[in-house]
Amino acid sequence: MKSLFTTSALVATLFAPAALANFHVNVGAINVNPNADSTYLNVVETVAGLPQNSSKLDVDSNTQLGLTFDYDLNDNWTLELIAATPFSHDISLDSSVGAVDGLDVGETKHLPPTFLVQYHFMDKQQAFRPFVGLGLNYTLFFSEKVSPALTDVLVATGAASEGDKVSLHLDDSVGVAVQAGFNYRLNDNWGVHAMVAWADIDTDAEVRINGANVQSAKVNIDPMIFMLGARYSF
Repeated sequence: MKSLFTTSALVATLFAPAALANFHVNVGAINVNPNADSTYLNVVETVAGLPQNSSKLDVDSNTQLGLTFDYDLNDNWTLELIAATPFSHDISLDSSVGAVDGLDVGETKHLPPTFLVQYHFMDKQQAFRPFVGLGLNYTLFFSEKVSPALTDVLVATGAASEGDKVSLHLDDSVGVAVQAGFNYRLNDNWGVHAMVAWADIDTDAEVRINGANVQSAKVNIDPMIFMLGARYSF
C-alpha cells in the first residue's frame, strides 16, 4: 500500500493543475493470470529421485486493487501508468509425477508498474472509446519465501540438513507490454474502464541453502492482465 501511495504522489507531482483537464484516474480490480513455464528442475529431480525433465515451476494468479493514471496528449494519444497493491503468488511444482505434482514450493510478492502509450479510436466526444496500448513493464519481486514442504523434501533427500536456511530468490524483470480495452463515459466526470494486457515477465529463480545456490530455473511468467474499474475524469 505504501508503494501505491508513493506512485500516486509521484503522478500528482508530474501533472500540473493546469493539465488536469486531460487527466483521468481508473480504480478497480486488477487480476494477473500467469501463463508460466520454466526450465526443468534437474537438481531437484536428481536429489528427489524423480525422472529427468519431469518437473517445472508453476505460478498461480492473484487479484489486487488496481490504480491507473491516464494523461491525454491530444484527442487520440494518451500516456498511461498502471500501478497496483502488491500481488502475491504461490509457486508450485508442475510435474508429470503425480506424487509431487502441485507440491508447494514457496511464494513471492511483486509490483509490476507498467508505462504505456495508448491510441484511442473514434471521436473524443463519443461515450464509448476503444484503445490499444504498447509500453514497458518493470516487475519487482520481493518477500520470497520457501514452503515448509520443499524444505522437508530437501532434508529428506539429504540435500539439506536440519537447521539449514533454505531460501528463494527471484530476479527483477523488464519487458514489453501490450494492451487493449475501452473507456465508457457515463457523464462529464464518471465512467467505466476495462482493459486486458499481456506482459513479457521473465525471471531467474534460485533455491539457496545457507546462501549457496543449489537449483536455478528460468521462469517465463508472461501473464494476461485484466482490469475492470471506475473511471474519474478531471
